[in-house]
Amino acid sequence: MKDLKYLAAFSIPVMAVLGLFFKGYWVWATPIFAFVCIPVLELIFPVDTENLQTEEADSKLQRKLFDWLLYLNLPIVFGLLISALVLVSNETLATYEFIGLIFSVGIVLGVNGINVAHELGHRQTTNERFLGKALLLPSFYMHFYIEHNYGHHLHAATPEDPATARYNQSVYSFWFTSTIRQYFNAWNIQKKLLKNNNRSFFSIKNDMLWYSILQMGYLVLIGSVLGTTALQFAFLAGIVGFILLETVNYIEHYGLLRLKTKSGRYERVKEMHSWNSNHVIGRIVLYELTRHSDHHYKSSKKYQVLDCHDESPQMPFGYPTSMVLAMVPPLWFKIMNKRVPREMALN
Repeated sequence: MKDLKYLAAFSIPVMAVLGLFFKGYWVWATPIFAFVCIPVLELIFPVDTENLQTEEADSKLQRKLFDWLLYLNLPIVFGLLISALVLVSNETLATYEFIGLIFSVGIVLGVNGINVAHELGHRQTTNERFLGKALLLPSFYMHFYIEHNYGHHLHAATPEDPATARYNQSVYSFWFTSTIRQYFNAWNIQKKLLKNNNRSFFSIKNDMLWYSILQMGYLVLIGSVLGTTALQFAFLAGIVGFILLETVNYIEHYGLLRLKTKSGRYERVKEMHSWNSNHVIGRIVLYELTRHSDHHYKSSKKYQVLDCHDESPQMPFGYPTSMVLAMVPPLWFKIMNKRVPREMALN
């Protein structure tokens, strides 16, 4: 039964479904649940620093249940998205309802879409990676697969990494720098991959080109079939989805830097270069993303067996709570700056 705890990750789309069904002020149930109820629950439930024993970890790796809990997000995300698009195209909603649904669907795109895509994007099978890329489509962030796997994991906690927030950088500034730099980094990585394989820009292997075509085609299809209102909704919900991702990126590595060795190269990525959180609610809802230090230590490790490392910098709150705090930069800096190792803050 303990393995079924990750079903709680579906609580966010359930809230969004309630908003679609009842409308009215129910459309705001998802953001309230995600950023009010979950942070409160994180304060109530204890922190769990326990790691799995080797035999138990091996057993969990053999259970397909953990994989299917990820795969199930594909029909849920797209089913919810299509339902919302049909609703806004056929019914006249009050402005507050329309905006509430944008945030509700956008949160689902970020949590059950991009976050799950991140996990699947590290898998070795083509089918799982395909599912991951499909989940990135509605948020217009398919380039994330390339930049994250070939860029971020190489440059994390260095100035070269757009997804690492600088010490004293606000989340609002980070949204712009990270979004823009990651997109262009993905193109640069793609060009290098093509060049290394002696392929032209218009090669069928140019994934970035395909991503652009698919994402534009997605919007054109919505606009032509469901109309302008649905197109506007899809566009804004996608933005909410990737802004949510960038907020997570912000708290994952804020202020942490790899120091340079005598040779001038950066030290290897260690457990101390990502913020870790053992708050159980955030761990479950985000498929253990909060044990981010271990993920960077071994990126191929599946979510259900990620460990906590004592040397990792620990967040005082869970990821959902920390995302709320990041929205108030002075409060965020007051809480987090003193936790950044001094040698990193002064670098």
